[in-house]
Amino acid sequence: MDTASTATAEEEVTRLEDLPESCLAHVLALTSPRDACRCAAVSPSFREAAESDAVWDRFLPPDYRAVLLRCCSGRPPPLSSKKDAYLRLSDGAVLVDGGDTAVWLARGSGAKCVALSARKLSLPWDDGEFSWRWTPHPRSRFAEVAQLVHCTGLDIYGRLPAAALTPATDYAAYLVFDVADEGHRGLSFPDQETTVAVGGRAASRHAVCLRPDDDEARKFRGMARADGGDDGVRQPALRDDRWSEIEMGRLRIDDAMAVKEEEEVMVSFEVLEWYPKRGLIVEAVKFRPV
Repeated sequence: MDTASTATAEEEVTRLEDLPESCLAHVLALTSPRDACRCAAVSPSFREAAESDAVWDRFLPPDYRAVLLRCCSGRPPPLSSKKDAYLRLSDGAVLVDGGDTAVWLARGSGAKCVALSARKLSLPWDDGEFSWRWTPHPRSRFAEVAQLVHCTGLDIYGRLPAAALTPATDYAAYLVFDVADEGHRGLSFPDQETTVAVGGRAASRHAVCLRPDDDEARKFRGMARADGGDDGVRQPALRDDRWSEIEMGRLRIDDAMAVKEEEEVMVSFEVLEWYPKRGLIVEAVKFRPV
């Protein structure tokens, strides 16, 4: 091939940078927020496409405007672009429903995360109105948390519309809690159970223990567990903000459930034995992608 033919062939090669911005944006919208941000460093044309509303509109949940309206008393904050809206929802939790529910986006994937405050949960009142004390907490994003004063039967339930979560996404539900430094009781026995159900069907059930303590278990029950151990019993993890969380179970919302208003996710924490309990501080039940 002569020199002229070679030059002509090279001129006919189409590079990615030569594609219209709309084409690049369409491709980037099929990736993830993290990948789109990485591609922005490839070239100026990629950066322009990666910043476009066409890309970030795909990463935002369909109800993002409603979420922003609910947190701002009908006045959405000024947003310069769809990416700005995405960053607003992924930088920190937005409080909705009168401040009793927190919603935010997982920055890497764009999946919705939801936390139901203690006020949105069903708490046992078998000992009357003095079973729980509602109080502010310096480490909570919510106005109040619930501290258990005294009860014998302890079961905590939470409900969430399936449509509130991102479909085709694997989630874990967590109970976010603390234990009073003094005066706690009855929270150390490995006879506690969590259940996660979707659409009335149990998705997972696990044995858990909020505050593992063999000495306390022996003191109140007179002996250790009959099986001599706690194999398979889930234990809490201490977070950086010093709240503890324990995984209640996992779930997945399919596309059919996401469009049915009546479909619900229900989570529960229950102590299977009846004995005095106190000192549990409940902040929230949280749903986040895994």
